[in-house]
Amino acid sequence: MLMKKQVYKAHVIYTKEKDRFEVMENGYVAVDADGRVSGVASNLSSLDCEDAEVTDFGDRLLIPAMNDLHVHAPQYRNQGIAMDLELLPWLQKYTFPEEMKYADLGYAERMYRRFVRDLWRFGTMRACVFATIHTESTLLLMRLFQEAGMGALVGKVAMNRNCPEGLSESVEDMVRGYESIIGELNGALVRPIITPRFIPSCTPEMLHACGELAAKYQLPVQSHLSENKDEIALVQLLEKESSCYGDAYDHYGLFGQTPTVMAHCVWTEGEELELMKRRGVMVAHCPTSNFNVASGMAPIRKFLDEGLQVGLGSDISGGHDLSIFRMMVYAIQVSKIHYQRQREQSSSGSKARFLTLSEAFWLATKSAGSFFGRVGTFEPGYAFDALVIDDSDLNHDHYSLLERLERYIYLGDDRQIMHRFCQGKEIAEPNISSTLC
Repeated sequence: MLMKKQVYKAHVIYTKEKDRFEVMENGYVAVDADGRVSGVASNLSSLDCEDAEVTDFGDRLLIPAMNDLHVHAPQYRNQGIAMDLELLPWLQKYTFPEEMKYADLGYAERMYRRFVRDLWRFGTMRACVFATIHTESTLLLMRLFQEAGMGALVGKVAMNRNCPEGLSESVEDMVRGYESIIGELNGALVRPIITPRFIPSCTPEMLHACGELAAKYQLPVQSHLSENKDEIALVQLLEKESSCYGDAYDHYGLFGQTPTVMAHCVWTEGEELELMKRRGVMVAHCPTSNFNVASGMAPIRKFLDEGLQVGLGSDISGGHDLSIFRMMVYAIQVSKIHYQRQREQSSSGSKARFLTLSEAFWLATKSAGSFFGRVGTFEPGYAFDALVIDDSDLNHDHYSLLERLERYIYLGDDRQIMHRFCQGKEIAEPNISSTLC
């Protein structure tokens, strides 16, 4: 059913380009019956909205909703533990044992309901999500997103080597599982995404089958790339004919042949970076995870200067925080450390710059949103995914609107998000009560 046209009044802040904010004090955003922005203006009379209902949010901030480009839903329960391990032992000792529990639909529903509710709580209306190898619990997660009215690309994880027996399945079972998911749930807001965990966990036959599924059904792809030096060395051992990690994915049709997002890219450079540019592969930057599992610092300024598409990811539970607002802060802080190191190492003086607030905000909204379609800004034709922020308890008197936004990003929390919208619909708090008998 089509919605009635709506107009929302508030202090409107968004980005068209990464270098600057668009700010309208007491501005108006018009939303059409399909849930898309039809206009933005500083006065109502300039919008063609005579028959629209006007909602006035008063002295509140109206901003685009957050997008999480990389998160592992079955690792939700493991947030904040095992932070003293590097990537490969962390997977074996903590992550794989937790993911095996999702063969139990009852356990999966309890955890997944809380996961979806907490995404909602932190203002994340769309996410690229890893599930597990389990087809039924993956379908359950997709139904929960659909029930909530939130957007998601959800991946049934493909893996059949270097993992416990309980997390390995045959190529044939993986393909059958994906095709049953595609047949049941492949809509506008919630869709499957082809998800080989990473090269070390998939045989060539498994990777080839993933590439064929992506091509046959024109589905996007997500995985991990150049996160950790030990991981890169293992890929070189397993894929001897590939010139780099990215080339291994490319060999199997998993590197931009359909829309592709690769998490981390901490050590991406040279040929791999050039291949990503040619293929249009997007980077999911996960700053807390990269520090927690001692992977390193991704060179995000370099990626942006080279024209790569970049968004932010929480990477629960390598990352310990589900808030994309805090990912903005961490991304800026990481870039400042990277910037300072470059200055110290450059005899002629580095011209590198650290990320600005507008760039970090753009990464979380319009740039990350582009992986889901026309999402992440208030430009006409884009989905109205939005948050209404009441920052009055941050003592915002005498601050400009941009200063108020900056203070919310650094100091605010989910209790100050008063309203959440996805594709034009206000999203109520998802139910966390189990419905399975």
